[in-house]
Amino acid sequence: MISVIVPVYNEKENIEALYKKLIKVLKKEDEIIFVDDGSTDGSYEVIKKIHERDGRVKCIKFARNFGKTAALMAGFEIAKGDAVVTIDGDLQNDPDDIPKLLEKLEEYDVVSGWRYDRKDPFFSKKLPSLISNKISRWLTGLKIHDFNCGLKAYKKECIKDLEIYGEMHRYIPAILYWKGYSVGEIKVKHHPRK
Repeated sequence: MISVIVPVYNEKENIEALYKKLIKVLKKEDEIIFVDDGSTDGSYEVIKKIHERDGRVKCIKFARNFGKTAALMAGFEIAKGDAVVTIDGDLQNDPDDIPKLLEKLEEYDVVSGWRYDRKDPFFSKKLPSLISNKISRWLTGLKIHDFNCGLKAYKKECIKDLEIYGEMHRYIPAILYWKGYSVGEIKVKHHPRK
């Protein structure tokens, strides 16, 4: 069984499309956990309607915005899968990459996506990300290209050995690497923000 965790903040317009893409690559026994991080645009209502027609879909609703780290931890706590995949709710990550992540997860404890052909503006997104990733590699010792890619896969035992807070979601692979888990990386598709 696979658990897919989707942190959501004001993604009402993207949720249904993401759900449809996810069910194309998942099996009937897999679960999708949406974590609504205090959305004010009606995201929760969209998720609730999807849950009513598909029991594989679960939802956690925060009363206010606590941030991506808290949303991921809440999803990790209820995930039942032997493997856990995280994917952002904005359609920039491609669910079609999930099978490749899971295949690579047979070799590693954690697999991180690398948005090698990033569809973001250079000066406002790509350049700061390049600098941040270089510094992160130097500080952590973990030689991955893209610390902030939301598309990742974990073996269940990794997430059960994890306590994160604040803005630590970016460094989950590094934290697990420091704990002795093996970390791999694959190239994944990246789409412009919808």
